[in-house]
Amino acid sequence: MKFRPLHDRVLVRRVDSDTKTAGGIIIPDTAQEKPMEGEVLEVGSGARDETGKLVPLDVKKGDKILFGKWSGTEVKMNGEDYLIMKESDIMGIITSGKKK
Repeated sequence: MKFRPLHDRVLVRRVDSDTKTAGGIIIPDTAQEKPMEGEVLEVGSGARDETGKLVPLDVKKGDKILFGKWSGTEVKMNGEDYLIMKESDIMGIITSGKKK
């Protein structure tokens, strides 16, 4: 199944969180929090401003993002869990620390 979000919405897959602490303690599934990091899989065409002009989104397919704990709507497609959220729910794009 293909899915393309509309307007200023994005389709996100959560990034798996660590199941161990830095000290090596294994965290059981019941104690783990849902990760607030994800990868953008698809983006909508953009939002419209007051004049009706299309404003493209700042995020693009493949971006690693950080979002709020309660952001988006969870959906299940093809047996996998995804989030659909507005671009405004995204707090930022995660980049590698490498200089070019």
